[in-house]
Amino acid sequence: MWPRAHHGKIFTSSHFICQSFGFYDDFMFIFSSSLLSLSVWDDIVVAEEGSYATLVCIDKTVGGAVAVNWMLKSSEADQWKLLLSADRMKQFSGVASKHWMGLIDPNFQESGVFSLGLYPKLEDGGLYSCLVRQQGRKVKEKIILLSVLRGKKSVFTLILPSPVVTQQSTLQLSASVQPDVAVSKITWSTPHGTTMKSEKNKKSSTEAKLPRLQSSEGGIYVCTVSTWNNNNNNSTSSVFRVRVDIVFSNLALRGPLSAGTPISTATQALTPITLSCPDDNGDYVLLYWQQTEKHSNMTHIFLYDRWRDSTSSTVQPGILELAGPPYNAEAGSFAFRLTPDVTNGGLYICDVYLNDEPKSLRTEVSVLKGRTNNESRCLTLKCRYSAVSQVHSSIWTHQDKGRTLKCSSVTPGVVTTTVPLPVTSDTAGNYTCTLRLKNGKTVWATHAVTLPPKDGRNVNASAAHPSLLLSLSALLLLVPLAAAAVGVLLWKRKQISDCGESSGTFFLSLTALCAPSIFGPCRPSHVTVTSSGPTVMNPPPCVCVCVCVCVSCLSVLRY
Repeated sequence: MWPRAHHGKIFTSSHFICQSFGFYDDFMFIFSSSLLSLSVWDDIVVAEEGSYATLVCIDKTVGGAVAVNWMLKSSEADQWKLLLSADRMKQFSGVASKHWMGLIDPNFQESGVFSLGLYPKLEDGGLYSCLVRQQGRKVKEKIILLSVLRGKKSVFTLILPSPVVTQQSTLQLSASVQPDVAVSKITWSTPHGTTMKSEKNKKSSTEAKLPRLQSSEGGIYVCTVSTWNNNNNNSTSSVFRVRVDIVFSNLALRGPLSAGTPISTATQALTPITLSCPDDNGDYVLLYWQQTEKHSNMTHIFLYDRWRDSTSSTVQPGILELAGPPYNAEAGSFAFRLTPDVTNGGLYICDVYLNDEPKSLRTEVSVLKGRTNNESRCLTLKCRYSAVSQVHSSIWTHQDKGRTLKCSSVTPGVVTTTVPLPVTSDTAGNYTCTLRLKNGKTVWATHAVTLPPKDGRNVNASAAHPSLLLSLSALLLLVPLAAAAVGVLLWKRKQISDCGESSGTFFLSLTALCAPSIFGPCRPSHVTVTSSGPTVMNPPPCVCVCVCVCVSCLSVLRY
């Protein structure tokens, strides 16, 4: 038994649909949009088809010899038609009257209750007018908008029959009002009281969804329809509830779809590229990745649920993100912006789900990255790339098209060439590594090899051996000590000379201290010191700082 409409309560929803994955309950308030939006009504009543309803019209200040007329302007007509007319003497029906319509209080003249009772059919929706006259003068008029609810279920209560939804499926809830001229907004909320994201679909229904439903999300969902009265601009809300029971399922997150030929593309390392997804809008998107060189398993790396506005990613920030305009992930238009390194190349699969129905698009990406290695006799230019299976060729070329470079590709995914050192005007210039895919697409990376500056050798030597100056500075500290030692020897020589000893040549052998040099290892140098000055024997090939410099200065002193 369907319950009666509540007297005095303003209901608003005229098309209420509760839809879940694999289950549908349709409750429709049918009222044609041909009803003029300029019409004025004082009350809105929602009545279920075949269930008793009351259109309330009461004025207890009126009594005595009064007459009441009920008229109808249906959704299919543009003129008022008489339903019934009653006074003290009699009650008669009009052309639009039905046998299930009548005044609920025959003693209306004393009670002031002029309400109409009826069992409405679907076609009985429309505007109803209650006009009360006394001695030919209008004393009351009330316009009521009646919407008729049709339910496919035989039982309807404030809590709708419980739809059973499988875990990991999509819960879909929608509500609509026909006409919607009196509706300000429709919202859905979860059993926990959280307002759900909702939007209007093509059928003008307000729709909310929860994809990948979890067992903890079962319970009573609430639809709130807010309306306004164009007579006094008062706002009223009507509430509908649906209980959702979730059946446990051990199904894990679906794997990627394997159908379809992949899109083949390539890019330089750290250069953004767009990963396309299916064109159709969806509820959520899943992205999978496989590193093809290692024949690894397909890995789920990204998930975005637009209804929950939730994101799950296993990729480091800055490498992968949802693409912006012309795409709009919040509205269900998906694509990805990939800024890959060479290790991020491989096969990407984008699966978009709409009402649990997936569509898939595959993209294989080769990433190209160039680098250089400085060796003693040559400069090695190395070009590394990923997704080797879709590469047709890879080669190094010089800006001088007449030059042919020797390239080697010992390891799959790597091609190298060398430039002899030092760089000359013939070998300097731009070197380009070009990757050509099997579908004809190309991508390249260019490296400039330049001539060294004219004074580059001295600058490089100083920069390469900063410890040389420190070594020389340390050795200079030994100069005063060496000078003192030489001075003592010369003084003794003078004493010997004064004693009449032979003034033969005095020899002093010292081992020079040498600083390390960029030209090779240093070896000791023997310095012979005489009265006429020092003589260096077997000079080393290195740069040396010798204490004999001070000896030379002291030996010129004559006594």
